[in-house]
Amino acid sequence: MSQKRIVVLDFGGQYNELIARRVRQCHVYSEVLPFNTDIEKLKDDDILGFIFTGGPNSVYKQESPQITKEIFNLKKPILGICYGAQLIAYELNGTVDTAPVSEYGRIEITKKNDSKLLEGISKKTDVFMSHTDYVSKLPEGFIVTSSSKDCPIASFENEERQIYATQFHPEVTHTVEGQKIIENFVYKIAKAEPTWKPESFVKTKIDEIREKVNDGTVLLGLSGGVDSSVTAALLSKAIGKNLYCVFVDHGLLRKNESDEVEQAFKKFDLNFIKVDASKLFLDRLKGVIEPEQKRKIVGSTFLEVFEQEAKKLGKIDYFAQGTIYPDRIESGLGVSATIKSHHNVGGLPKKMDFKGLIEPLDNLFKDEVRALGKELGLPDNLINRQPFPGPGLSIRIIGEVTEEKIRIVQEADYIFREEIKNANLDTTISQYFAALSNLKSVGVMGDSRTYDYAIVLRAVITDNFMTCKAYHFDETVMTKIADRIVNEVKGVNRVLYDFTSKPPATIELE
Repeated sequence: MSQKRIVVLDFGGQYNELIARRVRQCHVYSEVLPFNTDIEKLKDDDILGFIFTGGPNSVYKQESPQITKEIFNLKKPILGICYGAQLIAYELNGTVDTAPVSEYGRIEITKKNDSKLLEGISKKTDVFMSHTDYVSKLPEGFIVTSSSKDCPIASFENEERQIYATQFHPEVTHTVEGQKIIENFVYKIAKAEPTWKPESFVKTKIDEIREKVNDGTVLLGLSGGVDSSVTAALLSKAIGKNLYCVFVDHGLLRKNESDEVEQAFKKFDLNFIKVDASKLFLDRLKGVIEPEQKRKIVGSTFLEVFEQEAKKLGKIDYFAQGTIYPDRIESGLGVSATIKSHHNVGGLPKKMDFKGLIEPLDNLFKDEVRALGKELGLPDNLINRQPFPGPGLSIRIIGEVTEEKIRIVQEADYIFREEIKNANLDTTISQYFAALSNLKSVGVMGDSRTYDYAIVLRAVITDNFMTCKAYHFDETVMTKIADRIVNEVKGVNRVLYDFTSKPPATIELE
């Protein structure tokens, strides 16, 4: 995509794509490239500035990712974050040491000097720290712009050289004024203009798809979720009836979802094919407990079913997926650590009976996908559909997956979603669902002893799905939800609520 942009150089941090998302939130295009990208590519006049990401390494170790010093002579603005900040100091002859006190979580910093990067930020503000090393001595020509109780150099800069650095992470929501810091870098330092919008993305992607597919045919796995629905709409605009959408009912969907998806997509001008493969998936998952194995099994079985359907259809040229950025990040992108694999990223067998793979959304976050869906004219009930993992309820059931456990979690989840809607919270809470733990405990119902399962409820607030906070329910609403579940769902005698944020947890339980 040839346009003005900010390049994020990936040094292995799990928030690398989130940084790009924050830049795009300023309506400025951003892309992530590996830290060792050829310097000639980085000289591109359309690159307005660079952001160095965090990472798990120590800059002073020989095996750690480094950067060519030539990048500092390009006269383009640079923002270093966490590892990226330490790398700037280290490469420019400052000193990085193991910190006497590691910082993790929300920390208060205090501004020390005037700073274009921190312009408009409160004198004291909370930021998100995550480090064991720190900059103990600045390179020549740099000044400290903020500090915390245990980190004397929380941010620093050399305005003349347009080099800025923060030990903390401005990109995560835990940093209260983080977006303002990103905006200062994008607008005031890199001088970028807000020109990147969904409509330009649609036009570019349609052209790319048409050029790649030509007169060929495409097979898409359509789940009815936001990602696959937007993918279907985009592909439909590009290639029309050359798109074949296969909806696989793996038996791990939410209550009534199979019928709802079928009805919704009958209204679309698509080749819609429904396959009931629930028995096959359940047989493959029998006895499986480990979540990564569940993901691999579901992913490979999906592909197997798709290939079988492709053979029935005749020659199919390409396979399409609704992969988005968070899928790629958590499955391990570039030098980033793998958090968990996703069925549409790392879980697919390498050998596919297609010419290639089409993933038109793989550079977008969930909220960008929703905006794109609106641009494409999709109805609100599809655009705002609750996120649902590819492996379905298999990873919302702790332990072995059985028909009985599927029934329990489907019914509990249905009640949870129904009561959230009744309380008018369905547009307030970003994601919510019920999961089935493998915990059984003693209870009393109707003067009789029970020994049944505990349901775990999860509801979070987020704008990017890379970080989140648990939603705090009104006691009356939560009590009604818990009472309905234990009274109406056979096999459940206890309801638990997960208050953990992300990080350190993930949104899904497995």
